[in-house]
Amino acid sequence: MSGKASVKEGETLLRVEHLCQYFKSNKAVDDVSFEIKKGEVFGLVGESGCGKTTTGRSIIKLYDITSGNIYFKGERIAAGTLSYKQNISDARKRLKAETDSAKKAELEKYIQEQQEEIRAAKRDHRKRKFYTDIQMIFQDPIASLDPRMTVKQIIAEGLVINGEKDKSVIEKKVYEALEMVGLVREHAGRYPHEFSGGQRQRIGVARAVVMEPELIIADEPVSALDVSIQAQVINLLDDLRRQMGLTVLFVAHDLSVVKYFSDRIGVMYYGKLVELASSDELFLHPLHPYTKSLLSAIPMPDPEYEKQRKRITYVPLRDHDYSQEKPTLREVLPGHFVHCNQAEFEKYQEIVKE
Repeated sequence: MSGKASVKEGETLLRVEHLCQYFKSNKAVDDVSFEIKKGEVFGLVGESGCGKTTTGRSIIKLYDITSGNIYFKGERIAAGTLSYKQNISDARKRLKAETDSAKKAELEKYIQEQQEEIRAAKRDHRKRKFYTDIQMIFQDPIASLDPRMTVKQIIAEGLVINGEKDKSVIEKKVYEALEMVGLVREHAGRYPHEFSGGQRQRIGVARAVVMEPELIIADEPVSALDVSIQAQVINLLDDLRRQMGLTVLFVAHDLSVVKYFSDRIGVMYYGKLVELASSDELFLHPLHPYTKSLLSAIPMPDPEYEKQRKRITYVPLRDHDYSQEKPTLREVLPGHFVHCNQAEFEKYQEIVKE
């Protein structure tokens, strides 16, 4: 691990700035910004299709991001170019209509600067320096494991790609990873179809931790599992987090699981981050109507409570009026951010004062 940039506990490990991920006309992620501190679990929640998985996949560079920047340990590892291209297009339109020579020279200089930003973004996006420091656990364990490879080959694949040639070292690390996730050495020679869903997810976890990463992106790692197995996998991730000093981006739609496991939670809706706060703060003082709607949908194992539970329906056109002013992410309380305009911001501040 020598030669790697070090980040102390509590310092920012990952920073996402104005991340946009567009697929043709579909804005899967639209202007999302957040930070993850070293050693914390950051939960990202929202309904299916809200962009939370796309955010995780963009961070690990499975997608070329449309625009925005992603920094890991203070160094930019991914950058999009759309915003720079739009700036160049706008500047060229103004340049055609401009008659003042001094202003023309300024616009030409600005275009050159934006072109240099595009070149720099492409250079940073090609960086491979931190590839092994960020690993991902996928949602569907059977779909993410090659059925023609043994468990040993699956777990060792990252080590081999990373240049490890010593078979004894590879074998030792594979066996250690298997034992860390609650499996045994005898499992190394078997194939994925020979395991249960929970065991397959443990293999996926072993494949991630064998690379000794600093950040793990867990993309709904328990949603395809039985409830009892979900608890086992969550407890395993929690143990590994403390044992290895891991930082986790935990993507899920089950708020009760996220509350148990996460230090801070970001709520996404239609590609936007609509609320961000500590886990306790979010559950005690939800402000955004969509967050309130999500929380109202959590069932409780109490018949009396369930009889009285009232579902809150979120209807954006009814709950917001953005005809005069568009919303932005604003800090209502220290560490508690809400996507709102000025009128809503003032209303939320009155609510938190009560």
